[in-house]
Amino acid sequence: MLKKINWKFVFTCFAWVFSLSALVVLMGFIEVKKAETTCKKVQVVLPGNQFFIERAEIDEILKENNGLLVGRRIGNINIQDLESRLKANPFIEYAKVYVDMDGVIHTDVKQRVPVLRILNMAGQDFYIDQNGLKVPLSDHFTARVLVANGQINEGFAGKVDTLRTKLAKDLFNTAKFISQDSLWNDQIVQVFVNNDKDMELVPRVGNQKIIIGDGSLLEEKFNNLLVFYKKAIPMVGWGAYSAVNLKFKGQIVCTRTDSTLVKKKPVEIKIDSTTQQNTQIQDSTNNIR
Repeated sequence: MLKKINWKFVFTCFAWVFSLSALVVLMGFIEVKKAETTCKKVQVVLPGNQFFIERAEIDEILKENNGLLVGRRIGNINIQDLESRLKANPFIEYAKVYVDMDGVIHTDVKQRVPVLRILNMAGQDFYIDQNGLKVPLSDHFTARVLVANGQINEGFAGKVDTLRTKLAKDLFNTAKFISQDSLWNDQIVQVFVNNDKDMELVPRVGNQKIIIGDGSLLEEKFNNLLVFYKKAIPMVGWGAYSAVNLKFKGQIVCTRTDSTLVKKKPVEIKIDSTTQQNTQIQDSTNNIR
């Protein structure tokens, strides 16, 4: 016995096939029409306030076979190749090139955003961007970012690359943490890696060495530093201590400066900063609470 044909299902399938076929034909027509269109303008969107790559350099990259794009047929321009060449530039994080029906080539470019500049032990100089990638310096622009130097052995091959050493990753995490806080971004201007591989922060205000060790517990360490600035400095002054050590969990260890001698006396003062409410600054002769 023959089954009854479901004409509703048949017509639905036919409608879908017809619609898809029409869409394919329409898209093909649009692409043909677009290919026959002459390029009237090249529009570049380059947001941000970092100018590692200038508009003129982008225009040079967008020249195909050393020729201008404006006035040429879109069908004779390899849009995908232009996009790939933009992405190959080390200062460009993202690039998208597309054409509209009016013959305008749109180019959206996002530059890399540096957060740290490193000068390593081999004398190599490079940036680390916000994604933790090594980036070369630019001939056009110098970014105003934190600078790190000292005993840094992270190498650089001259191209965009990932970080290899734990120290470099700690430096990146520290720089990113500082850049996200307006107070520390204004106060900390440099990171020095000493012979013990400890990170030392160089402040804009004050002469103390601020030792934070590695990149762990950054929030706690900077909270402790804030306690030191709020409670110790107003009582003893900026010149009382030559070093502030934040390496140790739950405390700050300071080295006192002897004002009567040129050299610094190795007197350590411990500040219990487990909680800011119970912070105590202990001296060998008196206690300041």
